[in-house]
Amino acid sequence: MSIPVTPLIKPKRPKIWVDYLVQFRWILVVFIVLPMSLMLYFIDYLHEARSHRKTYKQRQIEHDENLMKVIKRLKKRDPWKDGLICTARNPWVTVGMRNVDYKRARRFEVDLSAFHNILEVNHEKMIAKCEPLVNMGQITRLTVPMNLALPVVPELDDLTVGGLINGSGLEGSSHLYGLFTDTVVAYEIVLADGRVVRATKDNEYSDLFYAVPWSQGTLGLLTCAEIKLVPIKEYIKLTYKPVKSNTLKDVTKEYINSFVTGFGDDDEDDKKIADFVETLIYNPREAVCMTGKFASKEEANCDPSKINRIGRWFKPWFYQHAQTALEKGEFFEYIPTREYYHRHTRSYFWEVKLLVPFADQWWFRLVLGWLMPPKISILKATQSEAIRKYYHDMHVLQDLLVPLHKVSDALEWAHHEMEVYPIWLCPHRLYKHPHKTMVYPEPGFEQQCRRGDTEYAQMYTDIGLYNAPGPVLRGEAFDGSGAISRMEHWLIENHGFETQYAVSELSEKDFWRMFDGELYEKCRKKYGAIGNFMSVYYKSKKGRKTEKEVQEAEKVQVEAPYEEADT
Repeated sequence: MSIPVTPLIKPKRPKIWVDYLVQFRWILVVFIVLPMSLMLYFIDYLHEARSHRKTYKQRQIEHDENLMKVIKRLKKRDPWKDGLICTARNPWVTVGMRNVDYKRARRFEVDLSAFHNILEVNHEKMIAKCEPLVNMGQITRLTVPMNLALPVVPELDDLTVGGLINGSGLEGSSHLYGLFTDTVVAYEIVLADGRVVRATKDNEYSDLFYAVPWSQGTLGLLTCAEIKLVPIKEYIKLTYKPVKSNTLKDVTKEYINSFVTGFGDDDEDDKKIADFVETLIYNPREAVCMTGKFASKEEANCDPSKINRIGRWFKPWFYQHAQTALEKGEFFEYIPTREYYHRHTRSYFWEVKLLVPFADQWWFRLVLGWLMPPKISILKATQSEAIRKYYHDMHVLQDLLVPLHKVSDALEWAHHEMEVYPIWLCPHRLYKHPHKTMVYPEPGFEQQCRRGDTEYAQMYTDIGLYNAPGPVLRGEAFDGSGAISRMEHWLIENHGFETQYAVSELSEKDFWRMFDGELYEKCRKKYGAIGNFMSVYYKSKKGRKTEKEVQEAEKVQVEAPYEEADT
């Protein structure tokens, strides 16, 4: 399918007062949000410094004490009047477009705010033991100087371990390691009755282990996770390859060729595989494919002119720096590993430009770049209900997980329906587990022998759509809810998945057409979550929950919540 030279002409949308609030929101962001964000960053720094002064043993003792507080809190709950269990975290703190509408109704809150410590980094077992509110910036500050890192480090600093486990997360290394949850070896979970269990893939709670990812904390309260560590080097040798083509189909071919070549079972082929892969599509005809390999300090210092410290406050934003390859041609450089991990943080990919249109200019970066980025929590806390609704209708913030062989079709569809650019492409493995999880590969993918697939995992791609659609930028009419609904049905028909941090228009029936709920529902019954914890659809559903909905969810009980689920 070829790309039309000009988009379809749509009727103009009359401006309303909210348009002006959004247009001049930069005043609030620059003069209020950024200073407040700086204060929060400083408070986070003090908490982190205080935690680092404690030994691992002291942190574990503190963890156990906080765990007892959670258990006591759950014991006080009256299931017939106190509402369904959820964390006490404020709705605006979460990273995502959803405004956590379930917290606008009656509920029973459990405070987990004390669970923000890295409990241990075990060099022998290559395991990091983390509490759920530990974020990616916190982890990399500790582990990267040790030449260690999590196998999958999602780019934004404020993404937490708990959010990435109960929701989803991936990164440029996911074509090797899969989703963030595929790197976890154990979960510590508090069940509805206060029991604490440790779930692994091969113990008595293995079903719970596989059911937790994507469950949105609706099976129990996650209080700790043990995550794999991998050895790393000081730098990433990143190669930028420009792509100029006439169609999105050709762009997709170049994207696939950038990392699939070299996949094999022998060591010689494995050496050809990049450690990191991503592609940025700037428009239907231009993209830049990036592949990275770990490099030692000695290798990078052989040519200091090739070292680029992209994390410095005055440097151009990463996506704009990568775009220069379209003019310069293919090139490579060495980027300090931690700065590479968080390359999209300062500009939140490219979203900050919508908030502060001049924030990418050299003078702003030089003078105020050190304040960036604004805290997402403060941005959400300072937006009115009208602005929130405007973003839901006039802005796209979605990650679509699509089989690799359907990426071209997905990009064509997204262009014609939404016209959102730039687009982030990140390949990831979707593993075939012993238990069928909420997200799972296409049935029979092993027999197809498609590029990138193995016997144990199918290659998928995260298509990141984060921007105002083309029609909105041109002042044309745009039906945001309708576009999201059509996108979700396209995903269902093509065995794709929508990440749950985003705004969803799915009905409950369609939600369970997209996700597989068999294991999840068995664990809900077996571990006593029914009638105590909210269901995952209840939490994901758009809109304020009514008291009637709360009462109906509370009344759903099982006679023996901890008996074995029927098989």
